[in-house]
Amino acid sequence: MNHLMDTYPPRPVTFVRGEGSWLWDDEGRRYLDFLGGLAVTSLGHAHPAVADAVCAQARTLLHVSNLFATVPQQEVAAALDELVGAGEGRVFFCNSGAEANEAAIKLARKWAGPGRHVVVSAYGSFHGRTLATLHATGQPAKHEPFQPLPEGFRHVAWRDPDELAKALDPSVAAVLLEPVQGEGGVQPAGADYFRAVRELCDERGVLMMVDEVQTGLGRTGRWFGFQHYGVAPDVVTVAKALGNGVPIGACWARADVAAAFVPGDHATTFGGQPLAAAAARATLQVMRAEDVPTRARLAGERLAGALRDLPGVRAVRGLGLLVAAEIETDAADVARRALDAGLVVNAVTGTALRFAPSLLVSDEEVDLAVGILAGVLG
Repeated sequence: MNHLMDTYPPRPVTFVRGEGSWLWDDEGRRYLDFLGGLAVTSLGHAHPAVADAVCAQARTLLHVSNLFATVPQQEVAAALDELVGAGEGRVFFCNSGAEANEAAIKLARKWAGPGRHVVVSAYGSFHGRTLATLHATGQPAKHEPFQPLPEGFRHVAWRDPDELAKALDPSVAAVLLEPVQGEGGVQPAGADYFRAVRELCDERGVLMMVDEVQTGLGRTGRWFGFQHYGVAPDVVTVAKALGNGVPIGACWARADVAAAFVPGDHATTFGGQPLAAAAARATLQVMRAEDVPTRARLAGERLAGALRDLPGVRAVRGLGLLVAAEIETDAADVARRALDAGLVVNAVTGTALRFAPSLLVSDEEVDLAVGILAGVLG
């Protein structure tokens, strides 16, 4: 009997073990993982440095609440601040990307003050499943079962600065965008668009908030996706890759923006607790030692180039190791057949497959994944 709520389709496989880019199911069959838990296992499965850090922390200190300081949390906050803002910001820790975006939305409202509460986001975006982040998500079909949703959200066409300009009336506190729309089909924003958004936000006095939950921490070939576009956001949210599978999220904000929050404005019991922060600290240390942005850029170029050569692939898009292949047949069916052949990918749209492997993936594993897919498409 299945005791889980039916919030996901029936699971086709039960995985019991992972190592690097590989997974094993409960029947002992091996799979090459090119989905990475939806861009989460950034260093691959069971990375020894992260596993050792979690084990050591579990024997030392698991939880004391955020009424007290802990060393791992402080160190991870400093590392994130350096990577995002060169030491010019503050960090709030939470447990997921949705919570990070929820914190950003609350911060924007508090910073802007009464009467300026609207957050503008783009159609095709995905920002979470809480009621507020669901309404920020630019996919109206996902809204309908849960109406009425919280007010204060507005959507505009993706990559259309003219429409954004029309939406920025005096009620707007912030714009929230992804540098690459992940769930929207792996659609990069582009430098011209992000620079236009930055100029509009400065002109209208609103915050530019960038959702890096799927794109952050090396995935796109830079530490953060916005760095491809030459802009400096006011608020940045991260999660997926940060703990290499241990749940942790964070909301970074420029120091003067972060100052809008005072004690009591926002909180979370488990956010940045020692076990998760120790995992994040170890993950960031390995990421820096391995120079994962460079690795992602090079491996992404190899993957994208090989995919373009496959019959049945019409186009390839993305940045770094966040890649989509537009195909001529039903993507969900191809993903199912790929799984049967030992390759884990998913259908991000009806006609596009998403690839988000470990940032430490080898050239041989890239070639093997493309070879498996070629057999499926052939």
